[in-house]
Amino acid sequence: MRFAGLVFIALLISLSAQAASKTHIVSLGKPIKVKLLIGPSEDKTLDISIRSLYVDGRVKEFTTGSTHDVTDREFVVRRAYRINDALPDDARQAPKWLWQQGGWLLVNRISGKIVVLKLPDFDPFYSDVSWYRDYAAYCGISNSGERVIALVAEIGSGKPLFRKDVGNNSNGEAPDSNCSPPHWERQPARVTFLPKVGEQFTVNVSGRFADEAAAERDSDEQ
Repeated sequence: MRFAGLVFIALLISLSAQAASKTHIVSLGKPIKVKLLIGPSEDKTLDISIRSLYVDGRVKEFTTGSTHDVTDREFVVRRAYRINDALPDDARQAPKWLWQQGGWLLVNRISGKIVVLKLPDFDPFYSDVSWYRDYAAYCGISNSGERVIALVAEIGSGKPLFRKDVGNNSNGEAPDSNCSPPHWERQPARVTFLPKVGEQFTVNVSGRFADEAAAERDSDEQ
């Protein structure tokens, strides 16, 4: 009986290990065009493409835009979701779904795990993220909503590697109305920000450290 019990325990451990190491199937569906409401009064529309994110054949999230491979196992993709726009006084209480753009998701192709990334000062409408390795460069919006902030963030880091106030928020109608997507270069790793107000500047990135290029910083101080 004791031997049978040991065999049973060994079998359970083996089955648990197999379940833990199971490879999941992660895929994206076909793109579908939908309307995104834009403008202060939401009286204009912008066409965006939506794709379903599947894990083992089940829809886990909706996504928009291109993916970026961080490693051979993980990639990031922008989240999209539907929000109910129905008012309490509407005659029909059926939901009125509108598409919205969300933050970024980190997806593991092996485990099927999906993590919502927390990018500092990221604005779901105005921020246009440019990825390189596990670094994200973008223009965010301050908590007050009045200032545009240039940022370099790294996946897994709680604080931005670089943060700089670059001007007033224009409250424009397009995602790139404050800042065009930053431009990355390698060897050395650096990113150039292209704000619509003020001069462009370059940030050098090394490991968990980032700093504005010395020549440009010295020029700003003069």
